[in-house]
Amino acid sequence: MKNVLLVIASFLVLTGCLRLDDNLYDPTALKEYQLDKYTGEVDFYLNSDYAIPSSLVHIFTLPSQAPDESTPTTIYAIYIGEISKIATDTVIMYCHGNRDHMDFYWPRAKLLANAGSKNRFGILMIDYRGFGMSGGETSEKGLYADADAALLWLKNKGLSNDRLVLYGFSLGSAPATKLTAHPRNMTPSKLILEAPFANAETMVQDASGLALPGTLVTDLKINNGDEIKSVQQPFFWIHGIDDDF
Repeated sequence: MKNVLLVIASFLVLTGCLRLDDNLYDPTALKEYQLDKYTGEVDFYLNSDYAIPSSLVHIFTLPSQAPDESTPTTIYAIYIGEISKIATDTVIMYCHGNRDHMDFYWPRAKLLANAGSKNRFGILMIDYRGFGMSGGETSEKGLYADADAALLWLKNKGLSNDRLVLYGFSLGSAPATKLTAHPRNMTPSKLILEAPFANAETMVQDASGLALPGTLVTDLKINNGDEIKSVQQPFFWIHGIDDDF
């Protein structure tokens, strides 16, 4: 019993200076995007068969304003495809995970751009605020605002709801699920989630091994488990069994 109390006491002390929010967000700042020339760690490498012509790679910025902001935050985005064809193409909006930046996820974006046949789909990817070259600081409201700002850009380029697919990986499952369940600027026609998490509460209990309230270590309200109940669109869930997060 003393050992259990010691573990709980130690956990509570640690949570006073370490928030789960800081563990969930793992951004890395950049001075420039290198894409194929990036020499940092990535999950996997692709051969030349998956190369994307430079004419189809567009790096640009978007204004994103969260509800509690008085001025917009500038975020960075990459679009793979012909921007002039967004009005007729099917586009996959890829919401990446909690670590690093778009250079790290570039191989994943290239895979999607080669799905079925080369450049069959347009691919849009962003760095959330605080990630890569995007400005601002990470926040849950900012996460949703940033993804929605990207969807507004697609809408302004002529994309219709029936040609929009939202794909969320890990942390990206939160904005993907939220904006499918409760659409803002666009209503996705399909939802793909890779390695999503249920909610912040479950993450706390899994990490600690204790039935503790999530509010002890996080202010996050993310709850994919509840949000998914409101999703009526076709839904594809990918998850591996060797996942320690």
